Amino acid sequence: MADMTDSPLTRDGKSIVLAHDHGLEHGPTAFSAVPDRLNPEKVFEMATHDAVTAFAVQKGLAKQYYPSYEDSVNLLAKCNGSSSLRSGEPFSPQTWSVDHADDLGADAIGYTVYPGTNTEHEMFKDFYKVQEAAEDHDLPVAMWSYPRGQPIKEHRNPDAIAYATRIGLELGADFVKVKYPRSGAAMGHAVDAAGPCNVLLSGGSKSDDLTFLSMVETAIDAGASGLAVGRNVWQHEDPMSLLDALEKVVFEEQTAADALGREAIEHGSTA
Repeated sequence: MADMTDSPLTRDGKSIVLAHDHGLEHGPTAFSAVPDRLNPEKVFEMATHDAVTAFAVQKGLAKQYYPSYEDSVNLLAKCNGSSSLRSGEPFSPQTWSVDHADDLGADAIGYTVYPGTNTEHEMFKDFYKVQEAAEDHDLPVAMWSYPRGQPIKEHRNPDAIAYATRIGLELGADFVKVKYPRSGAAMGHAVDAAGPCNVLLSGGSKSDDLTFLSMVETAIDAGASGLAVGRNVWQHEDPMSLLDALEKVVFEEQTAADALGREAIEHGSTA
């Protein structure tokens, strides 16, 4: 497991990963409320915010846009993915190699696994190859660990989320990204299960600012090392202001209410 103490992916031991692999995973409809952000440059600009310690994108966006941002953005190469057009249990095939990601200047590798599906064994085999290749290149690995499949009745079940973080530790990930298990106590248990592996909260679907930041605050208080967030930032009407607030919650350990400010709370921040 890589030492993250002096890594550019962390700041004081914490991370905010801006995720932008949604064009593959969800398609253009993800941008219907913010059509200008269908242009990846708009989101690359958001990734230059001081709060963002890494920017997660697929190969095509990295090749086309990252060279213009390599001095101001840390690249987390998302090396597998799938579209929402397919049916059946989720499976996320590899989409590019660690060697290619390293050639493009990646600072880290991201990879999704779906424990509990009938293709779990294939994804675990794929992950070990990616993890060992990343280790050879001195690149940390972030696992998106999302329990799915027939045995998983509730994706945010505390036991399932704790199992998901433990899988990240057991398979050699440096970071493991999981869904919020609906309480601080359950999040704390998931952090304990991960041992030295850094737990990142999944930002999830767009919600109002106070609800979202309160969830982040609870996760940080429970020991999470930060979060990987996409839609709550780039679907926001003022993404930079939300990143300002996230910076206060994650790195300065302010409350969600303080980070948003009294005026925003009194008027109801729902952007």
